[in-house]
This record gives sequence, C-alpha cells and structure tokens, in this order.
Amino acid sequence: MLTLTRFDRYLARLIIVPLIGSLVIAAMLLVLDRMLRLFDFVMNEGGPVDVVWRMLGNLLPEYLSLGIPIGVMMGVLLAFRGIAISSELDALRAVGISYFRLLRVPFLFATLFAVVNFGIVGWLQPVSRYSYENLRYELRSGALGASIKVGEFASLGKGMTLRVEESLDNGRDLRGLFVRAQGENGQSLAVTAASGTFLSTDDPEVILLRLKAGTLVHSPGGGAVPRVLSFEQHDLPVNLPNMASFRVRGDGNLEATLPELAAKVFGADTPPVERRDASATFHRRLVQCVVMFVLPFLSLALGVPPKRSSSALGVFIALIALVTFHKLTEYGERMGSLGRVDPFLAQWVPFAGFVLFSLWLYRTLAHVPGGQPLGALDRWFGKASKLVSGIVGRLVQRSNWRDDALSAG
Repeated sequence: MLTLTRFDRYLARLIIVPLIGSLVIAAMLLVLDRMLRLFDFVMNEGGPVDVVWRMLGNLLPEYLSLGIPIGVMMGVLLAFRGIAISSELDALRAVGISYFRLLRVPFLFATLFAVVNFGIVGWLQPVSRYSYENLRYELRSGALGASIKVGEFASLGKGMTLRVEESLDNGRDLRGLFVRAQGENGQSLAVTAASGTFLSTDDPEVILLRLKAGTLVHSPGGGAVPRVLSFEQHDLPVNLPNMASFRVRGDGNLEATLPELAAKVFGADTPPVERRDASATFHRRLVQCVVMFVLPFLSLALGVPPKRSSSALGVFIALIALVTFHKLTEYGERMGSLGRVDPFLAQWVPFAGFVLFSLWLYRTLAHVPGGQPLGALDRWFGKASKLVSGIVGRLVQRSNWRDDALSAG
C-alpha cells in the first residue's frame, strides 16, 4: 500500500497551486485567441452573443489537451525550483533521499491527469467538436434566429420579408420593423411597426411576430382599393422555413472517439486511405496521454537551478520543449494523414526523442557527480545578458552625451 509521508503531502501542496494556476492561464490564453474570431463570426452571421460562450465551451476540451500537460509540468517544475532555491532540496539529499524517491508525488499527479486527459481526448473532445460544428451550422442556416440581420432584408418563410432597424436584448426586442407578406391571388400585406418581438406557439413549425404601434396596408389584389389600418398590437404568424438536419457525428476523425478510431485502424474492411487518416489521429491521441509520464523527469531536471544561481532559464526551456513537441506531433498528424510519412512513426519518433531528452537531463542531475543540466546554458545566458546590457548601456550613455551637448550648444 502506498503511504505518503509528511514531506509528500508538503510537496503536493507546493505542486497543486502552480499546477491549477498554469492550467487555467494556459486554457484562458488559448481561449482568448479564438474568442475574438468567434465574436466576429457570430456578429457577421447576426447571431445572439450567448452563442459565443457555448462555442467556446465546446472548444475548451481541445485546449485542455494542451493545457493539462503545461499545468502538470509547471506545477512540478516550480515546486522543485522553490525547494531548491530555499536549500530544502540539499537537506533532503543530505539525509539520503534520492531524486527518484522525490518523484513519487509528481508521478501521482501525472497518473491522475493522464487519466483525465485520456477521457478528454478519447471521448469528450470528439463529442464537443461535433457540438461546435453543429452550432456553426445553425448560425449559418438561421436555426438560431441568426438569419435576421439588422439593417438588411431577411426572408422568413414563403413570401415573407422582414427588415429590422435595431435589435436589443439579444434579439428579444426589435425596433423599427418593416414586414411584407405576399399571399395568394395577388394579395399582399405591408406592415410597419415601432417595435416587435418573436413568440413561440404550440406548433414548433410556426412562431408569432407580435408588432406594436404600427400601420398595416392590405392589398386585396385584382385592382381593389388597399385598406390602411393603424394598430397598437398586431400578431403575424410566421411559418418557419424547412431546414435540413445537421449531419450525424463522425464526419472526419476529429469527431471520432478512440474506440471508433481503433475500429477503423484495426478493422479488416477499412479502406487504406481511411485507415491511414484514422491511424494518424489515433496515435497522436495516445501520445498526448503517454507523454504525461515523461513530464516529471523533465520538470525535475529543469526545475533545479545551478548552484549559487536563481535563474529561471529552466522554466523557459521547459515551455519551449513541450510546445515544440506538441507542434511536431500536430505536424506529424497532418503528414501522416497525407501519406507522406508513416502515421505510427510520425508520432512515436518525436515522442522517443522527447523521452530521451528528458531522461538525459534527469540522469545528468541525479546520477552524474556535480551534474547540472542547466549549468552551461545558464553561464551562456548570463554572458549574453551582460553583453546585451553593456551594449544598451553604452547606447544610452552616448544618447545622454548627445543630448547634453545639444543643450549646451
């Protein structure tokens, strides 16, 4: 039975705060990148603003698949960096606690979040991606009321046209309405109203347009004199246009769960092209989960700064390494799907390189006497910083001399 010591619980508290903070920050930064584009898309389609939040919610699992590894890595790295700078790590090493023993709690976190990530990339992400595409379809087809755009003529059902000058309260309060309805035998109806709103009815195929404070012009057709009426409130039934239902889930591997991808990859009757596409996505999702067990080694090696140094260079290198690995697997998925490289090798070769890099750093720290993985890089970085600072200082000094000379002259 696995028992946690007081130090294990102390280390867990040190890890959990930066882990959650890094996870939230990474997810929010990725969401903000897409938010502006979604606002622009929804506004152009004339949709309600709350659809943006629903679409972002459906994209969140996709961003968490990257945010979770970043959060775990930063949580472990910052925890070990903290105990290293405070000399607690030296005290633990002096009483005989090995680096591998120190990784017990980080591996517990890695295992927990590997299971969470497996559920996200295996099942939640495909379903949420389908919901996201469904919302895009409904916006473009007008199923969310998005076909009514302010200042433009919109077609509502057969023979009915609507124009709205202003829309308030997410489309619930319409101002400055013009409605024209063309009936049978040449009859037509033209209505202007100061305000209006849409109401639901018992018939799902019919909605009610309630108009207030307006004028109605009815043309019977056949040369008859039109009738003009003023009203305080008038209801117009609107027959909703027939809309094709959205496709079923599974159009593309992004919407397929892991069992569905496995059925395509290992199915005997799967066409070669479809098998190749499914294999590229299947192996990338597996790599996204397995990489969690490599992050503790990388985080420990890069979290411990060189002796007599408090440099944060390890944080910078760790982020670059993980993001580069993520981009390589993303590129490998595309190349594997196109058939330019083997889908299996496109994922597992970069993964093997990432594992070897992380284990080499860990071995240098844990098993090489006096080994400091960041020592040489930290010295080079320090020299480069001094060089840049000297150049900037000289430029500032020359600029001050020139200003003083001009002032004196």
